[in-house]
Amino acid sequence: MHVKESIKNKKIILGLSGGVDSAVAAILLKEAGADVQALHMTNWEDDEGYCKAAEDLQDARNICEQLEITLHHANFSKQYREQVFSHFLKEYEIGRTPNPDVLCNREIKFGVFRDYMKRLGGDLLATGHYANSKIINGVGSLFKGADENKDQSYFLHAVTAEALAETVFPLGDLKKIDVREIAHDYGLKIHNKKDSTGICFIGERPFKEFLATYLPAKPGHIVTTKQKKIGSHQGLMYYTLGQRRGLQIGGRADSCEEPWYVVSKNMENNELIVAQGEHEMLFSNSLLATDLNWIGEKPAGLDKGLKCHAKIRYRQTDQECIVYILDDAKARVCFSKPQKAMAPGQFVVFYNKNRCLGGAVIDKIE
Repeated sequence: MHVKESIKNKKIILGLSGGVDSAVAAILLKEAGADVQALHMTNWEDDEGYCKAAEDLQDARNICEQLEITLHHANFSKQYREQVFSHFLKEYEIGRTPNPDVLCNREIKFGVFRDYMKRLGGDLLATGHYANSKIINGVGSLFKGADENKDQSYFLHAVTAEALAETVFPLGDLKKIDVREIAHDYGLKIHNKKDSTGICFIGERPFKEFLATYLPAKPGHIVTTKQKKIGSHQGLMYYTLGQRRGLQIGGRADSCEEPWYVVSKNMENNELIVAQGEHEMLFSNSLLATDLNWIGEKPAGLDKGLKCHAKIRYRQTDQECIVYILDDAKARVCFSKPQKAMAPGQFVVFYNKNRCLGGAVIDKIE
């Protein structure tokens, strides 16, 4: 059994999206003897996304009917806009590349949902994330999931120790292929349903058009590192460091055949700065991070520099680094090897082997 025996007879409120992962989480919880109820969250409302949202809700209803589970439905769209989406827009407005999934997990799935779970009289909450939680010395802790390709601890690093202590991740020891097999064996119609992608709770839609409805685009020049104008951009918010596709400046007669990459943004002059090939501006050994968050107690050895591993993006191989604390909320992270395209607004997440220690927002590249 992939779920701890300690949950037997516990009332668990499961976040049920209508997808295969949370559906199989429900199956495993029931098999472990838990008193399972489900909550389907609506966190975004607009006409364009209505059909997909209605489809997901109906899938959730079908799953609960088949598994004989009570389904609750709550609308958290107001909280999502105030606590997640407003920050998302502000970050893009100042030229950064935010990751709304991290904030969405902390504020909504393990914040607002956790409060709702308690109002329903739940003992624990559960989700279909590929991760593991443990209570160590009375403190909630986060660990990687067994499926290296699906591990979602990167997106969960900002969840509090208190929330993790009240959370069960039934899929933590499974691989995605096993999850789909379980769904198939149970005869769930959604066993082959496509995984959700795109912005957390907003989903798949043309990104430029979507962002333009909230932030006015300001076109400008694309320039080389030597300040030569070679093209036009549609708005700095549409580009991120290290981006290669969509620049529309390839095949120039006065340049080599190597691809162009975004290496910087000049917000003052509204210029997108690009370079060809593996340019030195794409690489750096260190960064400054803000909004530093440790899961539970701070790791030992911080005062002298913490040797650990880190990821600067989802699914990246763990990178050796040393974390130097500047104050309670800021740190300098120095990597043993140069890192490519570290983007302000994204997150650096720290690990000790399989344990996620916490993380911070990438503020500046040094």
